[in-house]
Amino acid sequence: MDTIRVRRSAKRQLVAWDDSGHAIVMDARTEYKGESTGMRPLQVVLAGLAGCTAMDVISILEKKRQDVRAIEIEVEADQREDDFPKIYTAIRIHYLVTGYGVSSDAVVRAIELSEEKYCAVKGMFGPQVDITTTFEVLEAPAPGAALNR
Repeated sequence: MDTIRVRRSAKRQLVAWDDSGHAIVMDARTEYKGESTGMRPLQVVLAGLAGCTAMDVISILEKKRQDVRAIEIEVEADQREDDFPKIYTAIRIHYLVTGYGVSSDAVVRAIELSEEKYCAVKGMFGPQVDITTTFEVLEAPAPGAALNR
């Protein structure tokens, strides 16, 4: 069983922590009486989605013996504006996988397995949320080469 505690620390600022003491600061935007000192709670959901699928994709690619050196995931989302609750209606996930000789087919399959089978956070979104996925595979620079990005 997972347990999370949340405590107000200022105006709309909240600190959440788990049983191990790991913490996240959340806050509202200034126009909603917050101070923008942390992620908004709904952004934490997006961070959870990105983290969940990243762990899956890394694990699957390791099992496929892909030489992955970095993974970065960008998640963008649109909120419903005409009704409450202001849920996300569209989420776009972009994976950037860097490594040596990483197969695009392996990345496609890893993402499919994560999104369709393993990622519990993705599984929490219902059919009212349109989730689309894109990815890029970049060849890692040779050892000693300058990194340009």
